[in-house]
Amino acid sequence: MFWLSFLFAVCFVLIHLFSKKLLFLNNVPRSRFLSIAGGIAVAYVFIHLLPDLNEHQEAVEEALSKESLSFLESHIYLIALAGLTLFYGLERMVKVSKRKNNTRKATAGIFWIHIGSFFFYNAIIGYLLITEEFANVTGMIFYFLALAVHFIINDFSLRERHETIYDKYGRWLLSVAVLIGWAIGSLYEVKPFIVSFLTAFLAGGVILNILKEELPEERQSSFGAFLVGVAGYTLLLLII
Repeated sequence: MFWLSFLFAVCFVLIHLFSKKLLFLNNVPRSRFLSIAGGIAVAYVFIHLLPDLNEHQEAVEEALSKESLSFLESHIYLIALAGLTLFYGLERMVKVSKRKNNTRKATAGIFWIHIGSFFFYNAIIGYLLITEEFANVTGMIFYFLALAVHFIINDFSLRERHETIYDKYGRWLLSVAVLIGWAIGSLYEVKPFIVSFLTAFLAGGVILNILKEELPEERQSSFGAFLVGVAGYTLLLLII
């Protein structure tokens, strides 16, 4: 499992570095692959990530009661909500910046804030790749597949919003973030409730980042392709 997680971390890096070669993703109407990928990622969040939070609830309750934060002990989903809210705020920040400057891309300052947030987001994904207690190898493979297609969507979105500066700096930083997260997870063991919080935050972030790409009218997204991704991956997760 250790070496498999490292292999998957390297594959995440390769996705960030070479996803721009997938030229068909730039098509309008939106590439059906992106809609299928969005469905896969959302299915994984609702069928696997969110239910997994219940398994960590006892550790969370114990930790928070010791820290006099018992009012949060039954509300770990607030962390997922925080993740969703944060990335919604970032998306609005980028759009406002583009509108104010009447340009196709946001300012450099907004870019660094945006990439800094996704750096943390990717580090969490790399961290959970090694620290998440997968039931078996299949569980890790499903995690990898769902987040791999999600990375492709994120790359497409960030490149569209920031253009050349993303390829020059962003994709490299996000690649490094995955490896840093994986390295921290392999070297240090943290309390279970922290893993729960990170998982919840990731779940909220994934949901927002998928829906912001699928819902805008100008995307001309394919609901049928999205539904295929959701239904197909849900079926696989339930069967295997």
